[in-house]
Amino acid sequence: MLGALSVEPMTGYAVRAAITSTLGHFWNESFGQIYPALERLAANGLVVRDAEKRFVLTDAGLDRLRELLSEPFEEAPARNGLLLRLFFGRMLGREVCVELLEEARSSSQRTLETMAGIRAVVEAESDSPDQLYFLVTIAAGEASARAQVQWATESIALLSR
Repeated sequence: MLGALSVEPMTGYAVRAAITSTLGHFWNESFGQIYPALERLAANGLVVRDAEKRFVLTDAGLDRLRELLSEPFEEAPARNGLLLRLFFGRMLGREVCVELLEEARSSSQRTLETMAGIRAVVEAESDSPDQLYFLVTIAAGEASARAQVQWATESIALLSR
């Protein structure tokens, strides 16, 4: 949330929307935790409310954000329901596995379309100091989705033999 607020001051609702529409492509937060977390950040002096009731990052909040971003990141344990089903695909049969892969490919193609829309918006904001960093993140999402489409296509061909 500190990261989201480093882009611009936001209401709790706007933080929730940012997590859903943008950050949600690579980071998820429980919506039930957003408001309590914002209140804790305020209690700790990391954010304050402005006259428009938006949360604004303080200097201490910016320092804490930089500290958090400098920590080594932890890989999340893998939990991929599609791969679990395909691993035990013999129990489902080839047709069902092909259907699952077609759904995954379609989903990844939709992700590519979404990323293209996000990219267009970010590229239009040429005066944003965050633009370069947003584009790097978008490129990762695009690469992942393209890889998923390619893998699903190759796997469908393999199962269709």
